[in-house]
Amino acid sequence: MREDLARGDSVVVQLVSTSEAMLSRALAGLGAEERANLDIELSPREFLMDYLTAAFPVRQMKTFVDDTGKTRSEPMVDEEGRPVLSREALRMRDDMLEQLGALPIVGSALDHIIGHFGTDAVAEVTGRSRRIVVDMAGRQRIENRSPRTNLAETDAFMRGAKRILIFSDAGGTGRSYHASLTAENQSRRIHYLLEPGWRADVAIQGLGRTHRTHQSCAPLFRPVSTDCRGERRFISTIARRLDSLGALTRGQRQTGGQGLFDPRDNLESDYAKESLETWFRLLAEGKLKSVNFGDFQQLTGLDLEGEGGGLKEELPPIQRWLNRILALRIALQNAIFDEYLGLIEARVEAAREAGTLDLGVESIMAERITILDRTVIRRDPVSGAETEILRLETEERYKPVALDRALRMLGEDSRPMVNRKSGKAAIRCSTYSLTDDDGEIVRRYELVRPTRNERMRQDLLLETMWEEASEEEFSALWSAEVEEMRGKTRTSTIYLVTGLLLPVWDRLPDEHVQVWRLNTDEGQSFLGRLVPAPTVPKLAAAFGIAATITVSGEETAKHVMKTGEIGTVGTYRLKRSLVAGQQRLELLDWPHTRLVELKAAGCFTEIIQHKTRLFVPVGSAPAIIERIAS
Repeated sequence: MREDLARGDSVVVQLVSTSEAMLSRALAGLGAEERANLDIELSPREFLMDYLTAAFPVRQMKTFVDDTGKTRSEPMVDEEGRPVLSREALRMRDDMLEQLGALPIVGSALDHIIGHFGTDAVAEVTGRSRRIVVDMAGRQRIENRSPRTNLAETDAFMRGAKRILIFSDAGGTGRSYHASLTAENQSRRIHYLLEPGWRADVAIQGLGRTHRTHQSCAPLFRPVSTDCRGERRFISTIARRLDSLGALTRGQRQTGGQGLFDPRDNLESDYAKESLETWFRLLAEGKLKSVNFGDFQQLTGLDLEGEGGGLKEELPPIQRWLNRILALRIALQNAIFDEYLGLIEARVEAAREAGTLDLGVESIMAERITILDRTVIRRDPVSGAETEILRLETEERYKPVALDRALRMLGEDSRPMVNRKSGKAAIRCSTYSLTDDDGEIVRRYELVRPTRNERMRQDLLLETMWEEASEEEFSALWSAEVEEMRGKTRTSTIYLVTGLLLPVWDRLPDEHVQVWRLNTDEGQSFLGRLVPAPTVPKLAAAFGIAATITVSGEETAKHVMKTGEIGTVGTYRLKRSLVAGQQRLELLDWPHTRLVELKAAGCFTEIIQHKTRLFVPVGSAPAIIERIAS
């Protein structure tokens, strides 16, 4: 926040808790003299110590064998029926209370921020009616607040008299904190989502306070979390509810979260549930490094072992597993979550690459979208509604990342890199790890380039020509690529199935199930599914329609390698084949009389099990396929 203010920005903090109830309880227990000399500590320590005093197990237990032969335990009582307490347990409880009382105060975020920056710099727009402030002499005093106080605080922030504003649910409705063109304070708002709470609609309403129409600049949203992986439990809940809110209100899932959350943040999705089943299996097989099977059951109290020594058929649901993980030590929490989140990441990324990741409705953003051709493949006999395939040409402009923004990204975990072969620059950042089927964590880097990002395994990056470079060399190469790409555009042809989709949904390809929305230059708006070019003739043929399209060699190669479907190249067929542990493109149905000609076009042969097989090099496949097809 200090850095934001130093840049000239304004800070907005969104939270839920104000500690007013805690203050009221503390004041209720004070006498007149104590009220005159306030020394109140607002922290959850009192409640934690009360809970520990009441819930710490101090009863002495005795064991016995029941009628079935099982060893059980029960609380002991003396001759008069009074409970017998364990002296050792009482000593442990008292020692823990003593240590807890000596820990530093963990107060509310609201009071900490006001205490650090002062009431003259922080505008508070909350529902609490009083608060504790510290005067110039260091003494505490009670400051009463009225509903008009929030109006005055908001006005001070919008005028620029105060550069920090904190608001709770009471200030998240009907107010505007954005950089309005009519306000004196038009600096960028840095919006910290410190406490999202449990109501998705309220969280989104709060985000909308700083992002509105008629603003000089858009805000920067910063969801806040700690390095405790268990906190993902709460992020997951709000992410899931935001997704549901967007789907219900707009028919578009990412509308609810405004793009703040990723599919991997939802720990209650199908990908997360499948990952948990894999995690349990790896745990039972002893392949995890974080914890073993017996210790995990003992630490969490979850009974996972079946009668035969393997896993039970009915395993704990993900919500119970997540809640038990929160009771573990932070280091163990982080180790378990690293393995588990790696499994989720692997599944989400595989689904994204296969085109089966359900992201709701997304819009195609392009400088120009033109309809080249439209073919009706079905007309409903009752309503007359049509289903058609559109052939569209899109022109997208490259939007390279500016050098000043790239330099701000550099840090201890983000290093400047240069490729000695291509002369290009990139920023190397750590990114999500993957967990393979053997429980091994695969560490990865993300390379941020001026126009795109790519992820790579850390061990494989060492084998490339990427090297760490000085900031001066990095800046020169980055700027050169930005200047080279600025103003350039790329043109591509896409196929969209639109119109009445439900009756034909089961006939569409199983991959690339995402629904897209686009607006053309003619002002038309379409909602439909993108389909790969090589599948268009098959799709049209399924409806008895002749669709003659030209599929490029690049599209054919990419489709066959990604989906494993057999493609057509002229009079031949092209398939994906696994040879010596590598995926290759193999040409089928070629006569032996054309072998020399096909090799001259760029193909190569290999004799496998006494049979000559013909392959297309993956690296140069587009050009070779074009030559063969022509």
